[in-house]
Amino acid sequence: MANLVAVQPALHQHLLVVPSQIDTHAAGQNLIPLIPAELSHVATQLPVVLAKNGQTGQFVLAALTGFAVQENLMLEQGHWQGIYLPLQIQRQPFFVGKATPDAADYVVCIDLDSPATLFSTERLGAQRLPADAEALFNADGSETAYYRDAKLKLAQLLQGEQQRELLLSELLALRLLQPMSLEITFADQSITKLNGLYTIDEQQLAQLPAEHLVRLHQQGLLGAVYAILGSAAQIYGLIARKNKQLGY
Repeated sequence: MANLVAVQPALHQHLLVVPSQIDTHAAGQNLIPLIPAELSHVATQLPVVLAKNGQTGQFVLAALTGFAVQENLMLEQGHWQGIYLPLQIQRQPFFVGKATPDAADYVVCIDLDSPATLFSTERLGAQRLPADAEALFNADGSETAYYRDAKLKLAQLLQGEQQRELLLSELLALRLLQPMSLEITFADQSITKLNGLYTIDEQQLAQLPAEHLVRLHQQGLLGAVYAILGSAAQIYGLIARKNKQLGY
């Protein structure tokens, strides 16, 4: 479980983040949550699917990275192998939180137990610091460019959540979702079945009245719909990665 604390210049002047360790946060994730703004990037390398949250029953928009729970075929030796790394991983080890449950404003938090988080030169000694370690604050207490960029990623995720909820509500209202039912045979003849995932119903999409398509376009959602639909072909690349892992 994450050990989150609110970032404060006075307390975290010597806190460091190691970007080369951020990819490890994708380990054990075969479904990585997405926002609509990044679908065009993700859809060129991974299948984009929808799945129901086991606790809330709400749909989640996600990149499929493996065929089994906790299997991420995009990681090799702790490093992401694709061109684009989803924002949910990029923003690690930072989170958005609130100082108190009733607070109106958000604060930036950091996971002190993340493998990407280090305490400074005071504890480690300059000789032991990773070459790519990044500080959050300058000597004068001002924010570094790295930290400002991290906060920008968090803001993108917050904004994207609203767009994602709008997309999901439209997909449900227009009945554009259909269950995925896939049985895959790998090179070693082992078989897996994909259940509990959803994608776009291409036939239903083709039959939508023009005014619904116009509405999706005006809301900036039509591109996301087609990105999800087109990403289905990326399942073959994922199968190839699995076969490679199996030694074929």
